[in-house]
Amino acid sequence: MSEMSSMFVYVGTYTAGNESKGIYVYELDPATGALEPRSTASGVVNPSFLELHPNGQFLYAIGETGGNGDGGTVAAYAIDGGDGALTLLNSVSSVGSGPCHLSIDATGAYAFVANYDGGSVCMLPIGADGRLGKASDFIQHAGTSVDPGRQQGPHAHSINVDPGNRFVFVPDLGLDKILTYEIDFAAGKLTPASQPWTQMAPGAGPRHFDFHPSRDFAYVINEIDNTIVVFSYDQESGSIEERQVIDTLPADFDGVSHTADIHVDVSGRFLYGSNRGHDSIAIYAIDVSSGQLSLIGHESTRGSQPRNFGIDPTGVWLLAANHQSDTIFTFAVDPEAGTLSSTGDVVKLPAPVCVKFLVQPGASALT
Repeated sequence: MSEMSSMFVYVGTYTAGNESKGIYVYELDPATGALEPRSTASGVVNPSFLELHPNGQFLYAIGETGGNGDGGTVAAYAIDGGDGALTLLNSVSSVGSGPCHLSIDATGAYAFVANYDGGSVCMLPIGADGRLGKASDFIQHAGTSVDPGRQQGPHAHSINVDPGNRFVFVPDLGLDKILTYEIDFAAGKLTPASQPWTQMAPGAGPRHFDFHPSRDFAYVINEIDNTIVVFSYDQESGSIEERQVIDTLPADFDGVSHTADIHVDVSGRFLYGSNRGHDSIAIYAIDVSSGQLSLIGHESTRGSQPRNFGIDPTGVWLLAANHQSDTIFTFAVDPEAGTLSSTGDVVKLPAPVCVKFLVQPGASALT
C-alpha cells in the first residue's frame, strides 16, 4: 500500500425516493484517482451535506428534512481509523426546517448549520466524544428579494467559518445578502459582526462561499444569476468588499442553468464552480495580488446536475458528483494550467451530493 493509500472519500446523498443507502465510503487510489467502495452508513434521511471534524475522528451529516415547517436533523458519526467506516453516535434537531449545509470550527467545539427551507442558522456544541448537543443558539432570518419564485422569504444556503476561526459567513439566497456573525465560543452564541451583512445584486441568489488560502479574498457563487463575486477580506473586522463579478456560463449558452458549488484549489491559483444545466465545471485563474478571476474554460462533468464537487487535499484530483445522473467522475487537475481532464473512472450511486476527503494519520497531503 502506498503512502497515500489511506485517503477516504465520503459521499452524502438523497435517500428519499431512490435506492440510496445513505452515506457512501470509498477509498481513493492516489495514483489514478479511482474510487474503491468500502462501506455505507444509514440512520439519517437525506444525509446530503457532510463535514469532517478537525481531528479526523468524526463526521457530521445534515438530515435534509422538515420542508413542511418541522426541523431537520444533524447526525454525528464516529470514523473507524482502519477502514473509514462510520458508526452513528447521535442526532439532534437543526431547529429550522430543510437544513442544507454545515461547517465545523477549527477547534472542533461547534457545528454551524444553515436551514434552507426555514431561512435560519443554528449553532450546536460538540462533545469530546464527538456527540452533538442541542442547539446553543438559533437565529431566524427575515425578508424577501425580487424573484417571486425563489425569494419570497429567507433561504440560508451555506454557513462558512472563516480561516481565522472568528466569524461565520451565511449566503442567504432568499435575501440576496451575505450575513456575517462573530462566534462567541464561551457563550455558544452568534452575534452580528461589525459589518452584519453584505448586499448582493437583486436576484443574484448567493449560495456557496470559499476563502483564498492567503486569507485576503473570499468568493461567493450565485445560484440564480450564474455569477461569482470576488471580495477583498479584512480578517480583523470580518468585513468583505466586492471587487469583481464574473459569469459562470459561456457567452453563447442560452439554456437553463443554475450554479451550485465553489472551491479554491490548495495552491490558491485556481477557482472552480459548478453549473447545473450546462453541466460543467467553470475554471478560473486567480490573480494572487488582487484575487480577481479570469476564465480559463469549462469542463463537462460527464453527467447531469453537478450539485457539488470536491478537490482532494493534494490538489491532484477533482471528483464531480452528478446528482441527477447518479455518477461521480474523476478528473485530473493540471497543476500548471488548472485545467481538468477526465480519467475515465466513474462510480455509480444514487443521488450523490457532497464529496469530502479524509487523509488518515501517517499519510501526507501535499501543499
